Amino acid sequence: MPGAYVKFETSKDLAEKTYEAVEKARDTGKTRKGVNEVTKAIERGIAKLVVMAEDVEPEEVLMHLPVLCGEKHIPYSYVPSKAELGKAAGIEVPTSSIAIVEEGGAKKHIEEISKKTQELLK
Repeated sequence: MPGAYVKFETSKDLAEKTYEAVEKARDTGKTRKGVNEVTKAIERGIAKLVVMAEDVEPEEVLMHLPVLCGEKHIPYSYVPSKAELGKAAGIEVPTSSIAIVEEGGAKKHIEEISKKTQELLK
């Protein structure tokens, strides 16, 4: 069951596209991993997309991220698994959140994800 910080339901298709965007940004761009690094990237306004896992415990760890993203007008999305998010980011441990700070080859994916999530937030 998703945490209280989850503002919209993510389709399987959107989750897959989000994992792909993280993988492409990992290989051709730049990412920040973990809630502290992601928070800093949002506050500095350098995050292009923030991705949060839905299976994070305790959920309070991520409660502030959607609010910060909204204040800074940074698109965000959710994925079902922190383990899969860690793999997509190229690390061997699960991670609660990722910020893409340089898109690299993921620019098109990020634009699509941003558009879909804006529709879901309405």
